[in-house]
Amino acid sequence: MKKGIGVLLVSLCVVALSHASGVAGDAAGKYSSDVQTSYAFGMLFGSQLEELGISIANYTAVAEGIRDMLENSAATRLSWDEAVAKTQIAYMEAMEKQAAESMAREAQFLEENSRRPGVLTTTSGLQYEVVEEGTGRTAVLVDTVVVNYEGAFIDGSLFDSSYERGEPEEFPLDMVIPGLSEGIQLMSEGATYRFFVPSQLAYGSEGAGNVIPPYSTVVYQVELVSILSDDDVDDADDGVVDADDDVVDAAQE
Repeated sequence: MKKGIGVLLVSLCVVALSHASGVAGDAAGKYSSDVQTSYAFGMLFGSQLEELGISIANYTAVAEGIRDMLENSAATRLSWDEAVAKTQIAYMEAMEKQAAESMAREAQFLEENSRRPGVLTTTSGLQYEVVEEGTGRTAVLVDTVVVNYEGAFIDGSLFDSSYERGEPEEFPLDMVIPGLSEGIQLMSEGATYRFFVPSQLAYGSEGAGNVIPPYSTVVYQVELVSILSDDDVDDADDGVVDADDDVVDAAQE
């Protein structure tokens, strides 16, 4: 929350500074460099508000707040603390609304997806379907595995792919999100499964940086290439086999 409020307040200050250069009211002046710059800052401010899910009820009041801060900051309608409190409340309300909408979308998707032919659901809530069965060994939690995979949102847009990087990835099963750890243990070497991982088994209420929003169901299609032996893992520790840190981070909690 503090990060979002900080971004919002910085944006407000930037808009205020751009407004200080003056905005021409005539038709010819609206295309001047100063006005275009001011408008660009307004666009950035609006983009930040949209990203935070905050709507503006009165644009005139926004302009008045900027003007009052620039021209007579001692006579603003609100104290600075009151202004910060107002923005914090707006931000919290927007986050709560977004969370409720995301959880509703997730619940609807998982309920509908669970009825599709071929989709199985574990006791934890993990959903999966078998794309291709394997014939090799199965992994346990303490194993290190080599996989090819794609990570996507429920709309099909990709956020990660070992295929795009051109080589499989290696990681210990106890170092990835619970849904992947559980799911890969259902597979045999050579198998390909598709996992529909609810947010509580993935990145939860926090999401993952700017990549995965809070309360996101993520879809991983995983090919279990192999399960490493103890000797293979020792070689990896010595630097003979080196996993991609970014990929491990992307799948970690």
